[in-house]
Amino acid sequence: MKVDWIKFCITIIIFVCAFSNNGFAQRIFSVKYPSQADVKVFVVDYISQADLAVFKVGYQSQATDNSGKWYFVNYASQADKQIYFTEYQSQADLKIYFVKYPSQAGWKNKSKQHLFY
Repeated sequence: MKVDWIKFCITIIIFVCAFSNNGFAQRIFSVKYPSQADVKVFVVDYISQADLAVFKVGYQSQATDNSGKWYFVNYASQADKQIYFTEYQSQADLKIYFVKYPSQAGWKNKSKQHLFY
């Protein structure tokens, strides 16, 4: 009986750990065509124009929540979201601005935050 309880607890811990980061992860893959994208983005010239300030992190483990810290993966199968960079602002679902420091990353327009859940 005690062994079954331990197995149950271990299973629950593994399940929680496996799915806790994936729900809000920011592993991004840039696609070639708009029809392949989950979200179409446009890069603006000024942070004041952006819905989201994005910081590109160097390691996947640093991109674990919906806070604008993105890790760009090499393959679509590794991504949580696939994005397409539009040529015109009117074509985009989301306007982003790339920042220099992680502390600058974050949502400026929280009504668009659902796009990355």
